[in-house]
Amino acid sequence: VISYSVTQRTRELGVRIALGASTIRVLRYVMNEGVLLTTAGIALGVVGALALSRLLSSLLFGVSASDPVVFFAVPAFLFTVALIATYIPALRATRLDPMIALRHE
Repeated sequence: VISYSVTQRTRELGVRIALGASTIRVLRYVMNEGVLLTTAGIALGVVGALALSRLLSSLLFGVSASDPVVFFAVPAFLFTVALIATYIPALRATRLDPMIALRHE
């Protein structure tokens, strides 16, 4: 999703770079979007999992329905994967040539 978003905003990012935005600022701009989406998704997922854990408790063996290790480890792993998946398009956005980006259709 972030990669598609960066591709769709190539022209905007090119204008930002042409007007003097540093690579760190462009990187931070794209990363903030990814972190915001990831945090919202993880928060909704944890709340939904907690709500549904009572229904699924009969299907779980060897672990409780609200095991804190699972509720912290899985979101931490997903957040790490999302950061890596966001960093790659963000890094690509910092390497845009403003002239090519402005010609991008």
